[in-house]
Amino acid sequence: MATKSAIEWTESTWNPLTGCTKISPGCQHCYAERMALRLKAMGQPNYANGFKLTLHEQVLELPLQWKKPQTIFVNSMSDLFHKDVPLDFIKKVFDVMRRAHWHRFQVLTKRSERLAELSSDLPWASNIWMGVSVENERYAFRIDHLRETGAQVKFLSLEPLLGPLNHLDLDHINWVIVGGESGPGARPLERSWVVDIRDQCKSAGVPFFFKQWGGANKKRAGRELDGRTWDEMPEIPVTMRAVLI
Repeated sequence: MATKSAIEWTESTWNPLTGCTKISPGCQHCYAERMALRLKAMGQPNYANGFKLTLHEQVLELPLQWKKPQTIFVNSMSDLFHKDVPLDFIKKVFDVMRRAHWHRFQVLTKRSERLAELSSDLPWASNIWMGVSVENERYAFRIDHLRETGAQVKFLSLEPLLGPLNHLDLDHINWVIVGGESGPGARPLERSWVVDIRDQCKSAGVPFFFKQWGGANKKRAGRELDGRTWDEMPEIPVTMRAVLI
């Protein structure tokens, strides 16, 4: 339930829960759903339920066993703030992240309303980075919910980017990731959308990470923008930096 990751902006993944349900256009061609069904067909026991939401208590404390500090994407195969995930289980995940203070954890959700609702009940620590996914302007409200949380590092995943985001409010946002959709049926990514977001980040002094152009063959499309890759990362909070030195 944990593995080295090929995702460009992280190092490993940790999945104390798997499975999800679709709530917005960015979910239409969900890579996690395709992967979960493939793993079920292969007989992987943790995916016996396919893409049905499933909690995995047995892997909750796994990051505590990893002694080398690393950046960990939490629930790459689910959404921690899904309405059917009990608050008690969410608290357990946060407690492990807090105790595994030598790692950096990246949590990403589309359920920003529940995130904002539960934020005051959660033990936020400097090594817990919180992000929301925003695929087009209709879902930009998720950014306001993110701002309401106690996370010290707040980030946006604008992937799959399905439309322009011309007026991003980047106040108290520490990092922006942009990427096009990839895989079967991938919807197109316009260059002008990416350039505009990059320029907004530069103006606001927010680190910008361009993950991919996407498409049916994402490797061929690459991830260069204006002749270079953009791999900017947020500055580590002083309290976290002291742990890593």
